[in-house]
Amino acid sequence: MASASTAPTKTSAPLTPMVLSRLKPGKIFQNAVDPPSAPTNPSAQPSQQRPNNPRHITGISIDDHGDTVITAAEDETFRLFSCKTGKHVKTLYSKKYGVDLPRFTHKASNIIYASTKEDDTIRYHSLHDNKYLQYFRGHKKTVVSLEVSPLDDGFMSGSMDNTVRLWDLRTPNCRGLLNLPAPPLVAYDCSGLVFAVGINTYQKILLYDIKNFDKEPFLTITINDTALSKISYPPRVPCMTSMSFSANGKWLLVGTAGDMHYVLDAFDGTLLAKLEGFKGLEGGKTGTYGVKSSKGISGEEVSWTSDSKFIVSGSSTGKIYFWNASEIPPPENFKEGGAEEPKVILPIITLDGHPGPSRCVRFNSRYQMMVSAGAELAFWIPDNSADGGEKSEDEGKGKGKMVIQ
Repeated sequence: MASASTAPTKTSAPLTPMVLSRLKPGKIFQNAVDPPSAPTNPSAQPSQQRPNNPRHITGISIDDHGDTVITAAEDETFRLFSCKTGKHVKTLYSKKYGVDLPRFTHKASNIIYASTKEDDTIRYHSLHDNKYLQYFRGHKKTVVSLEVSPLDDGFMSGSMDNTVRLWDLRTPNCRGLLNLPAPPLVAYDCSGLVFAVGINTYQKILLYDIKNFDKEPFLTITINDTALSKISYPPRVPCMTSMSFSANGKWLLVGTAGDMHYVLDAFDGTLLAKLEGFKGLEGGKTGTYGVKSSKGISGEEVSWTSDSKFIVSGSSTGKIYFWNASEIPPPENFKEGGAEEPKVILPIITLDGHPGPSRCVRFNSRYQMMVSAGAELAFWIPDNSADGGEKSEDEGKGKGKMVIQ
């Protein structure tokens, strides 16, 4: 590939479909996850040896400045990478407690994360000193959703113990508790004044005022996709695995493990659009589907670009997809006498190049780069060599990316 440097450059240029279509893996870190150790028992079953079931990166987070990305993986490590230089910075270990759902605080040297074993404590960790700054105890089962407030030092967690807890980094004590009928997902809106709680079992999303979280939600949304009953009856409802508000405050993106994601109006909850044209992550690493819908390895694969113009998602095939938010219809179209079903929107861009399922995907608008992860970690940057006319022979064969062993 006759491409530009593999290190991205800071830019304020607007995102366009042309820029997105030129994204190519500039660097692939094949050692971003340690392989599973060989079984100590030579008579172990093949399924226990996991020859075709590599460890994955399960979560990624980019700091507020867009300079650094951190990964959490099934090898119980954090790995820190520089978005400016495209280099691995350091590896930190949490073998005793496990790691998942890494989230940068508003200080780029500190993160919070969920434990995967030993206990269900949320840990506040200094990457600079490699030490714990605080422990947040209270959940009785695994934390499955964790988000930092865009407004202040608050953060929120949802757990398999059917509770949502509100916290402040400055104190270990929980400052708010919601008891729910099923495990919840959580998300802040862009102002930090409203938060959403998704209850997958009932296909409900509850919107709360952060100042009155102990009161009833001011809006209850039911995701009623009537098209599903035309495929099978009773309908096989996809499992909700993530939620995120667009930065412009207009929409709520609901990610699922199935072959669609949903876009809702953030003000009244109207189901506006279905994003289709990809294969979801419900089948997990092996692609095995059950009778009932399940989470699989979904949860970190779909998000907005920071300008709210595009939605990006990974898939079980490794392909990465972009949808254009300009195709989302206005809520007025669904008023009395208007449309009855959400608009189906297909991807405008499909990118190849990710080995295995792309289960974590985030776009870094500061450097117009993208990070994707699964069994490996990839940094994507625009290939501006396309401006030069014909592709080189190596580029036509998909070569030219820098592979870090």
